[in-house]
Amino acid sequence: MSRWMKNLDQFVMEAANLLGKRGFTRDPDIIEPWLTDWRGRYTGKALGLASPATTAEVAAFVRLCAGHGVPIVPQGGNSGMSGGATPDSSGTTVLLSLRRMNRIRSFDEMASQITCEAGVILQTLHDAAQERRLRFPLTLGGKGSATIGGLVSTNAGGTQVLRHGTMRNQVLGLEAVMADGSVFDTLTPLKKDNRGFDLKQILIGSEGTLGIVTAATLRLLPEIGGRRVIWIGLRSIQHARRLLRHVQEMAGDALEGFEVLPAHSLAAVLDYLPDARSPLQEDYPWNALIELVSGSDRSDGLGTITEKTLAAALDLDIIEDAVIAANETQAEDFWLLRDSISPAKRAIGPAMQHDISVPVSRMADFVEEVAPRVEERFPGTKAVAFGHLGDGNVHFHVLAPPGSPRGEWERNQGTKISIYVHDLVTEWGGSISAEHGIGQIKRSELDRLGDPVALSLMRSIKHALDPHDLLNPGKLVPLAQEGPTP
Repeated sequence: MSRWMKNLDQFVMEAANLLGKRGFTRDPDIIEPWLTDWRGRYTGKALGLASPATTAEVAAFVRLCAGHGVPIVPQGGNSGMSGGATPDSSGTTVLLSLRRMNRIRSFDEMASQITCEAGVILQTLHDAAQERRLRFPLTLGGKGSATIGGLVSTNAGGTQVLRHGTMRNQVLGLEAVMADGSVFDTLTPLKKDNRGFDLKQILIGSEGTLGIVTAATLRLLPEIGGRRVIWIGLRSIQHARRLLRHVQEMAGDALEGFEVLPAHSLAAVLDYLPDARSPLQEDYPWNALIELVSGSDRSDGLGTITEKTLAAALDLDIIEDAVIAANETQAEDFWLLRDSISPAKRAIGPAMQHDISVPVSRMADFVEEVAPRVEERFPGTKAVAFGHLGDGNVHFHVLAPPGSPRGEWERNQGTKISIYVHDLVTEWGGSISAEHGIGQIKRSELDRLGDPVALSLMRSIKHALDPHDLLNPGKLVPLAQEGPTP
């Protein structure tokens, strides 16, 4: 019996004493819902679930785990796409939930800044900012469950990256508990601070492998004065690319979001949402969803910009048809169609989901060339691309042939498909993970395709900050040479 197993009862007793009944449990019924990732690809085991309520409790619990050699898997809303918040099957790790840490600590309206704890849900942040006539410029389909800590830890993207950037661009300050239980605190933002490395940037996107994010100071923007949400029918993704450039030229900074989805994705969503209907009377091979916004001080010119932009696009034969949302309800209905693609595709059956990016100028070419190559190489599959064309990131899903057994198909044929897709992405100078992170689903692929120098640096940083590999082990950083299975 290992030293760790001998001390398990002692660890459990100390953890319960430290966090109390609400803060630590081994009840399998309470733990079970948090052991499987959102996509259902990974299910693990945990020796317990810790739910600290303060940063001090997180720090004390991490010190306790370090003393007993117990690995920790941090978890926010458990809405990630890469299995990064799911424990392994050993049952030797403890889940550390940040969901009880859900306070908004401070709100500086004059500076347009807010300090949130890690468990604050994104929708809650949006609502709090809106009450003060401000907004947080990052949103995504899972805004009702995704937490600030998870968004920071994965450097989340979403549908507003084109104009405002990823989560990294929104973080002004950070608080995190390190592997030894010490607290790193840079919550107070400074316009100028040249005291060495910007250490918070190392933690952003590190997926809980270097430190556990407990709070963040985020930038806010003035509320918008008005918006126009437009649904457009297109002949091809090349026309979508032309439309993007056209809108950028004519609307400039008013362009807030530009999403594309093929007919297959729209049809899947319409089947999935019983009350949904297509925005256009006819079906088109491709669709674009565009949002234009104006500042809080004026909205009168937005309608004119929208009309001129669409009229010119028609004259240039870029678009086939278009409809402007008549009100906020219809605008939200348009966005619901886009936000429902992932669950709609999941409902169809097994699929391999690839969150990839290539240079913006080459994305349309990539989709047109690679999709048929994948379908030819793996007969019966359907390759579908959708997403954020404006920032070079699309979600490239390869759907299994009808009737394929879920789980078995992904492990066998799906694995070969992902290796092939990632090879093609690398050939095109792209990234195998644009916004969903590496987690455990892409760790071996990062090891296989990643730059050796970059991988060496990542391993060195991991070893320096977490020498005993206690923080989210088996995620993101490939610590040793692994096989090609993604």
